[in-house]
Amino acid sequence: MKNFALIFALCGICITAHSQQADVSVTEHDDYLLTGVLTPAGPVPTAFDPNGIYPYVSYSETSNRPVPKLYHFITLQNSLVKATICPGLGGKVMSLVHKPSGKEVLYTPGIVRQTRILPRFYFTAGGIEVSFPVSHTPVQNEVLLYRVDKTPARIYVTCGEKELRFGMQWSVEYSLGTDDDFLTERVVYANTTGTAHPWMSWSNAAIPAAADTKFYFPKGRVLSHSSKVDTIDWVTQGPKTQADIKEMTGWFWQTKDVNAFGAYTPSSGTGLYHFADAAIAPGIKLWSYGNGPDSAWSVLSTAHHQTYLEIQGGPLGDQSIKAELQPGETRWHTEYWLPAGKPVDIYHHATPAPALRPLNQLPLFGWARPATVNLWQALVKAYRQKTALPAPPPVDADNWAPSAMEGLDAAFAYAIANTKNATAGMWRFYYGAWLAGCGHADSAITILSNSGEGVAYVLLARLLKIKGNIKGAAAAIEQVKAPWLQLHPQVVTERDKVLRALGPQTLPERTQWLAKVDALNDEWVIERRVQLLIDKGEVQQAKDLLLATHFQKVHQTYTRTALWLQITDKLHLPFEPIPATLGEDHLANFGAYREYE
Repeated sequence: MKNFALIFALCGICITAHSQQADVSVTEHDDYLLTGVLTPAGPVPTAFDPNGIYPYVSYSETSNRPVPKLYHFITLQNSLVKATICPGLGGKVMSLVHKPSGKEVLYTPGIVRQTRILPRFYFTAGGIEVSFPVSHTPVQNEVLLYRVDKTPARIYVTCGEKELRFGMQWSVEYSLGTDDDFLTERVVYANTTGTAHPWMSWSNAAIPAAADTKFYFPKGRVLSHSSKVDTIDWVTQGPKTQADIKEMTGWFWQTKDVNAFGAYTPSSGTGLYHFADAAIAPGIKLWSYGNGPDSAWSVLSTAHHQTYLEIQGGPLGDQSIKAELQPGETRWHTEYWLPAGKPVDIYHHATPAPALRPLNQLPLFGWARPATVNLWQALVKAYRQKTALPAPPPVDADNWAPSAMEGLDAAFAYAIANTKNATAGMWRFYYGAWLAGCGHADSAITILSNSGEGVAYVLLARLLKIKGNIKGAAAAIEQVKAPWLQLHPQVVTERDKVLRALGPQTLPERTQWLAKVDALNDEWVIERRVQLLIDKGEVQQAKDLLLATHFQKVHQTYTRTALWLQITDKLHLPFEPIPATLGEDHLANFGAYREYE
């Protein structure tokens, strides 16, 4: 409850439990959701990490048993539509009810169960997720600020923040008018920094999938992304229903004859449709895990065995590209979500055009989560006022200076100059991490080399390895002396990759280090043990270990598949079918999901 009170204070608003304007109303309440407990990947910052996005923490596991967690909910409704929004889950629309039928049209898992999908490996399916500046949003399970505004005929709920990666502001505004049979979503993003930044934005609605779920999408040429990337004609080659889909596949519309789409399930009598102006929100995507073996992936976020599919829209054509937001530039787009109790003809249903408040009245917010920025603001304040410094965060806090906070060089220099020994070393570590997070690898290498902190040496090794200085990377990681850090899976993995890159002469040393953690049931460690066995020529043992391990399912990483390829090549076995127990998808390479490879 303290967090919610703080959010209200930051927003500068006071909201009653219930307010009503004509036939549209808004209510607010708190309730518990069972929520998975996440295990952070480790204390090494996510700068230049292909499996992360600085300064956010990446995660390696979700607990099998969830715990109760309190969330805040805002419900907008009139006589036709009821929408429930959760600022504490990235501003997600948790529920969308078609009131004439009384039926929920969204996929609502009922729990928060995170799965391994980039950028942070804590994706949760369900509802309507709005992404920015990457897809999927890095704050899907984080608290956003929000504000409720009312006009005589419409109520607005706006959620937003100043994001930590680049410092751009973004807000998603949901609104409902007195007679609307649809939910209006408007997204605004503004770059108030002095640098152009990459971005993408997609609105992702998850709906329950059944064999008879029927697709209502435009005619046209469509890019199909499954185990291969292809271009098809939707009418003659696309699936008509969920039953037609055999493997996980995404479709992006390259041409179309209407800017509308949706899906309807006769067996449940529910559907959801999307409309937008093609000039500002032309993106159309359909995603399904299909009804074959891949359907097991679609129940990772739920407590009950109900599969889902996704219909997505946005301002870009597909997810293989990013746009750039220039300094001082503001962009926006509007989308409309229509819950339905019967099929809708997308060719004859007009795109809604409600009268919305002026764009400049839509609120843009500041930093949303004080715990991530307070210390760094205190550091800047201490430098400017030449006052006492705050203590640097402990290494287990996973609190790295946001790359969105520009011009921290002088503040870090002040902290380093006015502290001694280990404290100065920690400030150097955080300075180097911030530089790396901002993309300044060479400057980061210089600072990290002089830190003296073990975790700084691990990040230094990563940067040197990327630069091609393998010997330097090995020397850096050799400087890690703390026993607990030597045994951490992040360090074990990084060390083994570096030693392997040096050549086969390091096999004894690799064996020695991996033997220290051979009882750990950690997936990263097991992957390195399998690789070591392959490199030592013990390929059958490598195969046995790989197939005996119960791996989590993880999207967009293919380490285990690459190990399987090495094993099958050396044992002269067929590569396909790839064992499902490896837990990796078989999607072809497509999409701008990683910053670094």
